[in-house]
Amino acid sequence: MQKRPPMASPWLNDPLRRSALPEHEAQLVAEAIRCLEARYQVAGECLNSPELTREYLKLRLYGLAYEVFAVIYLNSRNQVIQYRELFRGTINGASVHPREVVRECLHWNASSVILAHNHPSGVAEPSQADLCITKRLQEALGLIDVQVLDHLVIGDGAGVSFAERGLL
Repeated sequence: MQKRPPMASPWLNDPLRRSALPEHEAQLVAEAIRCLEARYQVAGECLNSPELTREYLKLRLYGLAYEVFAVIYLNSRNQVIQYRELFRGTINGASVHPREVVRECLHWNASSVILAHNHPSGVAEPSQADLCITKRLQEALGLIDVQVLDHLVIGDGAGVSFAERGLL
C-alpha cells in the first residue's frame, strides 16, 4: 500500500465552515479526523456498511457553507485507499467532471469507489442532478471496471445512501 501524506483538516482555517465550535473544540475535531484518517488509510479498514460510511463522511462534510463532492477510493477488498475532496462548489451545487474522477481512480488503482457530497442547506434528500451525475459516473467508471458502491448525501441528521434506497 502506498504511503500517503496526511490530509489537511477542513475544520481548521476554513472561514466558510459554519461552526459554533470554540477554537479548542475545533482543534479536538481536527485531531479526531487525523486519528480516523490514520486508522482508515494506514490500517486499510473496510467501510462495509452505509452506516459506517455515513459516520466517516459526516465528520468531513457536515457544516460546510459550500458544496463539496468527495470520493473514497477502495481496493479489491473494499479497504480505503484514499479519501479525496475533488470538487468544491457554492451553496447549492458543485460541478463534477467524470474525467477527473476516472483519472483519480486510475491514479489510486481503485477497484471501487464511494461517492459523497454535502448539501449546505442541511436537507440530505438527493436531487435530480445528484441522480444524473451518479448515473454518468457509473457509466464512466464502468468503462475502466471500477464499481460505484454507494453515493451518500450528507446534511443535517442522518445522510442518505443511494445504495440503501435502491438508487444504484
